[in-house]
Amino acid sequence: MHYWKNCAAGFTLLCGVISLPVMAEGNVADGQAKSASCAACHGATGKANNALYPNLAGQNAAYLALALHDYKKGGRSGGQAGIMQAFTSALSDQDISDLSAYYASQKP
Repeated sequence: MHYWKNCAAGFTLLCGVISLPVMAEGNVADGQAKSASCAACHGATGKANNALYPNLAGQNAAYLALALHDYKKGGRSGGQAGIMQAFTSALSDQDISDLSAYYASQKP
């Protein structure tokens, strides 16, 4: 019985990993070049000047990419989601990876 529980848990984990979107490797320099429109709210290096906006500097790149993809798909609501959906609608998967890499590389 214990064997089957371990198999089920392993299968569930495998399915979760397989279902994650494939994330391209981000380029920090390209992300910095693409970050101009983000800087108005999140600051030039990802440190927001207004408490209304979250700091992005030092965040986990995978988390940032997932969040940006979620905004782009309309999966997030509330707060500034409408603004973020507008900004992310034109981003490619590579743009998202580059921005995520850039902000993750910044010191919090």
